[in-house]
Amino acid sequence: MRGEQVLFAALLVGVIVLQAALPSLRLLVVLGGAALTCVACVALGVATVGQLFADVPWDVLVILVALGLYADQLASSRLFGLASVGVTRAAGASPVALLVFFTFGTYLVSGVVNNITALLVVLPVLLSVFALIGVTPRYTAWTLGLLLVACNLGGAATPIGDFPAVLLLGRGTLSFRQYLAGAALPTFVALAALTAVVVFAVRPARDVNSKPLTRRLTLATLRQLYRGVRLDRGALIPAVAGMAVMLWGWLLAPASWGLTPELVCWVGAGVALLARPRAAEKLLRTKVDVEAALFLLALFLMVAAVRRTGLFTEVALSITRLPLSPTAQVVVFLVVAAVSTGLFSAGPSMAALLEVADVLSKQHPAEPIYIGLALSVCAGSSLFLTAATSGPLTQSLVERSKLRDLKGERIRFGFTEFLPVGLLGFMVILLVNIGRTLWALEGGR
Repeated sequence: MRGEQVLFAALLVGVIVLQAALPSLRLLVVLGGAALTCVACVALGVATVGQLFADVPWDVLVILVALGLYADQLASSRLFGLASVGVTRAAGASPVALLVFFTFGTYLVSGVVNNITALLVVLPVLLSVFALIGVTPRYTAWTLGLLLVACNLGGAATPIGDFPAVLLLGRGTLSFRQYLAGAALPTFVALAALTAVVVFAVRPARDVNSKPLTRRLTLATLRQLYRGVRLDRGALIPAVAGMAVMLWGWLLAPASWGLTPELVCWVGAGVALLARPRAAEKLLRTKVDVEAALFLLALFLMVAAVRRTGLFTEVALSITRLPLSPTAQVVVFLVVAAVSTGLFSAGPSMAALLEVADVLSKQHPAEPIYIGLALSVCAGSSLFLTAATSGPLTQSLVERSKLRDLKGERIRFGFTEFLPVGLLGFMVILLVNIGRTLWALEGGR
């Protein structure tokens, strides 16, 4: 490795580790790291600041901001909150049914809105039910842990559910149809397998002594709590119309029209917002996730600097030089991607490893490489509570709910409580991903 490769790689890794260690200073750390990277690039003649900014995938940032605004609009209709109440009624407040129904419900919701929004609309209802039926710490840990993994899988199932998929869509690596066809089935299979293991092998629901009378009282109380909540059709109908526009543009619009993914997303979100101009103006002023946009901008600048040194290309070539078969080399790449995501989180890992995938895709069919990378990032995001942004949020919501067991002791949900679920989810998702990738590679030959 050359000196500038070591320098910029060390800067990138150092910033990623430091922002994870100091979450309260996360944005300051990455912006400072990006500024230092730009100064070093100019001083060493690696690139000008203009060249680094030209390398930033601005289309991805446009999609993320537009989807965030769309998700807020859809959530304001109260659709998902009322659906959560309906799911609880359908489950009859049974601990096993609650675990299964909310797991797959969260998976579906996360495919449409981001993980944080999905949890914000689903968890309050579920935590209220937990308080009413009297849950145990073990049941709480496995159920909430499974919901977090379902969030990650749902986000990876569609091209608009989470950052790795959005990055592939925005840069034109895969079309909406290609990604959906490649990722939806394996994510569902992974979730089904994981849920089956939890329900039939781990069996956390057996710790909850849920009697028929308790379940009936829970449902009656829930009806009273949400009796005044009504669906806001004024927010829902424009949101549905906006999503219809986006799906038409991504799936059906002729390529000759030049409707790029970010333009389609911008127009679709605009349709949803313009139908309620006053509410839209408030969303634009208060709900644009500036922190996330600045974080990703700084990250992209640092990744661009490392790319210009040629390090990512050399890493990819080193993988292809391993004394292994071509398919085994791809497996090594998938495992490395999953582990690095668990350590450094999804955003940095996907942005950096995508450069390696670009090189590998020239020697293998492209679709299995890119879908495999996205699913490996999903597996890594499920390894530790800190590997995805939805983890700390869930921990905070549980703490604020002041949930207690039947003995009156506080129920906590933190790193230790999530770890068994994370390890199991990591292994299941990674194994399904490796199997799917190998099958796709063999089919492409």
